[in-house]
Amino acid sequence: QVQLVESGGGLVQPGGSLRLSCAASGRTFSNYVMGWFRQATGKEREFVAAITWSYGDTYYVDSAKGRFTISRDNARNTLYLQMNSLKPEDTAVYYCATGPWTNTYYATRGDKYPYWGQGTQVTVSS
Repeated sequence: QVQLVESGGGLVQPGGSLRLSCAASGRTFSNYVMGWFRQATGKEREFVAAITWSYGDTYYVDSAKGRFTISRDNARNTLYLQMNSLKPEDTAVYYCATGPWTNTYYATRGDKYPYWGQGTQVTVSS
């Protein structure tokens, strides 16, 4: 059974940084894509970034390019999202998710991911 557990959220001032982690277990993820999504209060869930587990190919939403970096540690089965230059509009619950693909074709499609974590709150405020 696949389990995803996020951590690393919290309160940070505008311009600050946070690193989110997602511990994955329950199977090998070599042929999977790992993604980060977020949902702000009153808004729809939004794709943030994705990475192919085997090849490390990455894909970002435009608002995250240059500020966020997605990575994974194969040995630790852990996904990361390094977030720099945070803005108040980045405030949301961040979720990691995984799906059985080897490329990022479905990366932005939250409805395609079968496995999700419980989420971690990120609040950017002064």
